[in-house]
Amino acid sequence: MEARTLTTADGASVAARFYAPADAATARAAVLIGGAMGVRQGYYEAFARWLSGEGFLVATFDYRGSGDSRPRSLRGFRADLFDWARDTDTVIEALAARAGGAPLYLIGHSLGAQLPGLLAQRERIAGLLSVAAGSGYWRDNTPRLKRTVLYFWHVAVPLATALWGYFPGRRLGKVGDLPRGVILQWRRWCLHPRYHVGVEGVDAQFAAVRFPIVALSITDDELMTERGTRTLVGFYANAPARIERIAPADVQARRIGHFGFFREQFRATLWQHAGRLLHGLQAAPQATP
Repeated sequence: MEARTLTTADGASVAARFYAPADAATARAAVLIGGAMGVRQGYYEAFARWLSGEGFLVATFDYRGSGDSRPRSLRGFRADLFDWARDTDTVIEALAARAGGAPLYLIGHSLGAQLPGLLAQRERIAGLLSVAAGSGYWRDNTPRLKRTVLYFWHVAVPLATALWGYFPGRRLGKVGDLPRGVILQWRRWCLHPRYHVGVEGVDAQFAAVRFPIVALSITDDELMTERGTRTLVGFYANAPARIERIAPADVQARRIGHFGFFREQFRATLWQHAGRLLHGLQAAPQATP
């Protein structure tokens, strides 16, 4: 593993890690893992190492203002979700430079599968494997989450962000610490029926996506529903896409949940399946305009 600090076009620092296979010159493909909201790149390390052992050149990263890309203080730190899309673009460029002519795939966990329609580098993506991702619109949340989420968006987030100058999620045991611009923009998205596409008016950008998509919807996901996944996939209106439901019983497990896919206990099951799906994306036809 090689850790590097990348610099975005607007001068922000983004901490990234690159995992090369034994023979990097013959890597079968490159894979960028786009992380979930508030999840550090280290959470994906075991999975990234496994992928590199399977012959993939892999990159992970922390969005600006989070994880290893966090400044000393988030108070007054300027960043929003468009900036996080630009961070993703920056890592795509660095990974593509290392990959040569090999195809580049994105594995998007939750937020990581919501951003590709906003990317300037989306033409470099050969396919998306979406994991536990969907629209964040609150009515698309699970019944359990819907009981508390309106209090979170209308009371906890505005109050805590105003008091601290950023969202102190670690103190509150919610999501994690987030820059002010990120949490307030995410709040607007989650309160709109068409999520980010509706708030930002980016229908055309998502409709321009042509790479194939496989979306894994987890039946015991405590945050995302199948309905939310279908809504998100629907935003990529012209991409060849399919949704696959996965239940814990399918992999002889008691639980998978929103975060479980990347745990090492699933090395012989879900991870192997992810490898097969990446091979399938390589063979999938691209939609034509």
